Amino acid sequence: MSTYGWHFLGSTLRDGSPIPRDGVWLPTIRNIEPCVRGYHGSKEPWDALKFAPGNNLCYCEYRGRVIEHGDPVDKFVAQERRIIVRMDAEELLYYFARMQALSVLANWSEEPDDAVFEWLLGGDSAARSAARSAARSAARSAARSAADSEARWAARWAAREDFNALIYECFESVVNSDGSHK
Repeated sequence: MSTYGWHFLGSTLRDGSPIPRDGVWLPTIRNIEPCVRGYHGSKEPWDALKFAPGNNLCYCEYRGRVIEHGDPVDKFVAQERRIIVRMDAEELLYYFARMQALSVLANWSEEPDDAVFEWLLGGDSAARSAARSAARSAARSAARSAADSEARWAARWAAREDFNALIYECFESVVNSDGSHK
């Protein structure tokens, strides 16, 4: 039986090996151990983002022995993995970050300057560096302004749901809107 999940890649696999073509099974790893050895993945894109060494997002099939890990479970390790489909998610990640910053605009301690608005609203690369420090400051301000842990949890959950929905839409040829495999 197969498990399906998400995995981010850098320019190579973690061991330095080249990234295989889509559809190619990687060699079986017999003695798997979470965080140590095996092919890792996450059931949801949001969870995979926490472990991302790069911007290449892959939807993968896993088989063989699978061990879930984390408290709460946010990843798993398997004996075998193959990439079904992938995308360079760099622009999508920037877009999502900009939308999250806009969603807390009311909590910013001061009015952002025009360069920040240009970056947040349109992704203008010329305004990116000017906006970067302001956006960091805004994120810290917004985090401080959350009244209690319940509000922070709700905001984090909403961001998770928004991110997963955005990814499922990008991968709609292989993933249903609820994240299940087609």
